[in-house]
Amino acid sequence: MRVPAPAPARRRRLTPSERPALLVRGTVRSGRQIRHNGDVIVLGDVNPGGQVVAAGDVVVMGTLRGMVHAGATGEHTAVVAAFRLAPTQLRIANYLARPPEEPGGHPEYPELALVRDGVVVVRPLGPGVLPDLGPAPLRSNRP
Repeated sequence: MRVPAPAPARRRRLTPSERPALLVRGTVRSGRQIRHNGDVIVLGDVNPGGQVVAAGDVVVMGTLRGMVHAGATGEHTAVVAAFRLAPTQLRIANYLARPPEEPGGHPEYPELALVRDGVVVVRPLGPGVLPDLGPAPLRSNRP
C-alpha cells in the first residue's frame, strides 16, 4: 500500500512583530556577509565591501558604507536605518537605490530609507518618522 506524500506546506510571510532579529556586535568588515531570515541590527559600522542581507529591516547603529538589502524575500515594507547612511548599494525588496555621486553628500544625522510609491526615499530619522511606518505590536517577555 502506497501512502501519498503530504502536500507541500505553504509558507506564509511573517509579520514584522513575528520576524526573528539577529544582533551583530561589531563592525561588518570588507568580505563579510551577514544573511538572516528576519531583521538585522548591527551594533557597529558596515564597511565598504561588507554586506548585510535581511528578509526584514536592517538597523545599523553606526555608519553604513557597505551593501545592504532589506526585504530580500520581497518585503517592500522593510526599511533601512543608520546613524550615517552612505551605502555603496541599498536595496529594499526589488527596489535599488544608489548613493549620490557628489562627495560629502551624506548628512551627519540618522536617516531612514523606505519605499514610497515605487521609489526608495531617504528621510531624516527623528520624531514623526517612525509612526508613519504603521503600528507594530510590542512584545514583552514579562507576564
